[in-house]
Amino acid sequence: MITVKEYIQDGSLLSPYFVCGDSLHVLMKIPDNSIDCVVTSPPYYMKRQYLNGGIGMEVTYQKYIDNLLAIIQEIYRVLKPTGSFWLNIGDSYKNKQLLNIPYRVAIRMQDEQSWILRNIVIWDKIKGAMSQSKDSLGNEYEPFFHFVKKKSGYYYDADAVRKKPGKARVENGSVISATGVSGVRYKRKIELSTELTEEQRENAFAALDNALDRIRKGEISDFRMVIKGGNQRVTNGNTVNLSGRAKELEEKGFYFLFYNPKGSMISDVWQIIPEDTQGRKVHFAPYPEDLIKTPIVLTCPPKGIVLDPFTGTGTTNYVAATLQRKSIGIDVSSEYLEIARERCSLFEPLDNRKMETVYE
Repeated sequence: MITVKEYIQDGSLLSPYFVCGDSLHVLMKIPDNSIDCVVTSPPYYMKRQYLNGGIGMEVTYQKYIDNLLAIIQEIYRVLKPTGSFWLNIGDSYKNKQLLNIPYRVAIRMQDEQSWILRNIVIWDKIKGAMSQSKDSLGNEYEPFFHFVKKKSGYYYDADAVRKKPGKARVENGSVISATGVSGVRYKRKIELSTELTEEQRENAFAALDNALDRIRKGEISDFRMVIKGGNQRVTNGNTVNLSGRAKELEEKGFYFLFYNPKGSMISDVWQIIPEDTQGRKVHFAPYPEDLIKTPIVLTCPPKGIVLDPFTGTGTTNYVAATLQRKSIGIDVSSEYLEIARERCSLFEPLDNRKMETVYE
């Protein structure tokens, strides 16, 4: 039987490595800076009784958060400096008050553990459980936090998740951008502006012609042009000392917003229907495969290692394997891990070593 350290070092193994045990204790056996990406959804506070216990049933929500943060501190240690941590966590009520647990956890991670929060994704579940409440709204979303260890230089393959861009076209000899920009309207605004100097006007015309030429060559797919005196709202506000765009407008008389030719980035609202098929007889809250795909392709390099310290029925590990990433799954329940191993059984070890569930 190979150890978790050997699994991490062996580049030939694709089959997920499962460990049955307490996440905090298992994480302590994983080397520093060895994991590329962590994606997980821990048990929510006072929501469900999971097999073999684990966190989530503490007497107070403060104790629940403390226990979760102890595990997250270990995640920080094992995550590479280039790595990312994706945390999906829902909220709970007590005495008819929403406890705000996800954000309490996130703020303490930032203030006490030096995590950097890059995004809060809103998981729009499209359809939520039927609410029986007569004095509060039904819940159909959960936050999905993206944390990193450093401000820049972490692995991030933006091109892997961009929306497919529209195509520019040529009509009657004029180039038309993907959203219909031909330059005619901007040329008219430059001509009519009473706030541009003659030099700024000439520079604006030249810059506009250059932008249209770049569209013709396929260097960009679209753009927007903001012109001084055109009654257009300046991006990020009109205050020069706060907005670089406002300063550029003041000095040059215009500025451009260029669209990436590979497409625009996806937004921070993801509409994904919850999972309702895998392991429902014993595990009532597996998150959907589609929720995990984007974090992995976006922030885990090819052949990298994904970790889920609350793996449950193995959704994270299954998705990681389909995307050609190694993965480690930890859970206190051997029953859940048997389901996970069955789901991932098609990913056999390349060197034929049996990847049994390890018990800690």
